[in-house]
Amino acid sequence: MSHRKIEYLNDNRIIYRRDPINDEPTYSNKYYSYYEDGTHEYYCLFNSASKITTYKSLKWHALVLSYLNRYDIITHAKIIRFICNKNNGFITWQIDEASIANIIQNTFWGGIYAPKNRLRKIIFKEFCPLSFDEKMKIVGKLIGRQKLSKDEIYQAMLDLDHIGKKITWHKVADICDCSIRTIHRNLTKELRKEKIILNEKI
Repeated sequence: MSHRKIEYLNDNRIIYRRDPINDEPTYSNKYYSYYEDGTHEYYCLFNSASKITTYKSLKWHALVLSYLNRYDIITHAKIIRFICNKNNGFITWQIDEASIANIIQNTFWGGIYAPKNRLRKIIFKEFCPLSFDEKMKIVGKLIGRQKLSKDEIYQAMLDLDHIGKKITWHKVADICDCSIRTIHRNLTKELRKEKIILNEKI
């Protein structure tokens, strides 16, 4: 497995992580920020060891890079071509030149607007020293629960994805403070599909 050459983005001062800039957190401390109503403004690419596995995901990553950096098209093309080179460790397949050119052109102009993004309620700060278990306790406490809902299950899935952990129903149950049987009773086809998508980093 090729090592992801993230240092190339760092050396070129490419932004691939950004906290919300307009939405204000309900509560914030040195470890995390909590948004009671959620925020769509948090972007964090390449947060785990998972690679980009689909064309759809690759296009979304390119849109986010264009949106966050607002650079010229020549720089955009250079960065996207680097990411599209399988040997650099970002994607899992060999992509043809026509597809690369199409992504560069479409995502450069498409990056004028904020790309569609998942709703987040808890954002752990960069270099947060808390362990996985400590983070999950915080997530469970802040999400809370009166009656388990589809949205609560989905939020738990997003929180696992955010800290780079593979999503399992046992982990989701721990966050939601319920049994694995309760999770299975409340699952939908959409949630099962989204679990697969998130684990593949789409």
